[in-house]
Amino acid sequence: MAYQIPLDIKLNATATFDNFVPARNEQLLDLLQGDESFVYLWAAEVVGKSHLLQALCQKHHNAIYLPLNEISSWQPEIFSGLESFDLICLDDVEHLAGQADWEQALFNLFNRVRDNHKRLCISGNVSATQLAIGLKDLSSRLTWGVSMQMHTLDDKDKIVALSKRAEQKGFSLSEEVSNFVLKNCPRDMKSLFNILEQLDDASLQAQRRVTIPFIKKQLGI
Repeated sequence: MAYQIPLDIKLNATATFDNFVPARNEQLLDLLQGDESFVYLWAAEVVGKSHLLQALCQKHHNAIYLPLNEISSWQPEIFSGLESFDLICLDDVEHLAGQADWEQALFNLFNRVRDNHKRLCISGNVSATQLAIGLKDLSSRLTWGVSMQMHTLDDKDKIVALSKRAEQKGFSLSEEVSNFVLKNCPRDMKSLFNILEQLDDASLQAQRRVTIPFIKKQLGI
């Protein structure tokens, strides 16, 4: 019997190409939206790898996204049959490095994807050649296709990203407020978006605008 894909894996509806600020990642966006069979994207920091992989899946009718940071509750057989999808996106591949059964399963998936002419996009926190992969054949497979590093956003681009996300949620965020958040909160985009979500919920409950005094009160700054 085939291993069942966990039903609780759902795409983040806010992860789209439209609300992603590319900055220096324009070439990567073009690559992902092209027809390259194998793509490996990497970055040491939280810069939006998961966002892009989920955005890519949402543009395809027959795609699957698997966050590999959850493999502790799965079995390697989860890769069985994934070649039935036109697009497979595997996020945070570093979590299976050093685990022989998972490495073998991914190696086999690479071969089936190639044989069935499908697409495989993988993300990691280091370049493919730096992953602590024990299976040499898998290390070789991970260098197939195109590998590209994602670049971090500078402060100006982060402000644009925060403004876009706030607009999507139906409220405005002034540049002054955005600068205050950047100076007083964790600066990676995942944390910033989580803070924005928290502030949005709090402002709706309190029926107040998101201002610096309001942020100070909500975040205890």
